[in-house]
Amino acid sequence: MTIGKRLPVAIALIAALAGVNAALFPGRALAQAGKPSQESKAGGFAKAVLAAKFDYLSKNGNSSCSASFTASISSMPDDARLRGSCCSPMSLHRYSEQVEGLKRYKAVSGQNVVEIPTDPYDIEAGLAKRLISYYDIRLTPEEQKAYDYAMLNSNEKGPCCCKCWRWHVYGGLGKYLIKNHGFTGKQLAHLWDLSDGCGGDNEHHH
Repeated sequence: MTIGKRLPVAIALIAALAGVNAALFPGRALAQAGKPSQESKAGGFAKAVLAAKFDYLSKNGNSSCSASFTASISSMPDDARLRGSCCSPMSLHRYSEQVEGLKRYKAVSGQNVVEIPTDPYDIEAGLAKRLISYYDIRLTPEEQKAYDYAMLNSNEKGPCCCKCWRWHVYGGLGKYLIKNHGFTGKQLAHLWDLSDGCGGDNEHHH
């Protein structure tokens, strides 16, 4: 089995084990149904799945800030994945904050745009190619003001800390969202902050 296929298998295994437990001990499941602890158990299961994904991504990343890596994306299969952090080791605490933050962000009406990656450390190459192509979108002067606001007010003062593949992916995404979905500079700055892929325990800064 290739490394790229191990992550979904690991997560599926966690889910399967939970199902087996319920099947082997149905009386226990019924006895506990409706109890407040069930909600905490569901939260614990979600955290376990997220921790399993974090463990995989933090150990099997292929992301790089180099120009050669950026150039290589165009020749990748669309189902390939761009994984891991660019600069610093990933932090489970910060990773959890980002994934949950993006989930809440996309739950807001008008912000649940399919082009917004749900995980900044695991992006499909096909989507990355499309977003990079959006980087050349020409904005109107008013739209450019929104983009400039995000550039000035995001934590990284831009889509990423350097002009790597993430800069072009999230810069292209920003222009697309402003042009096609009427995003404000404030919305875009918030999205860029949640999507920071540099690694580290806190918001990364230059």
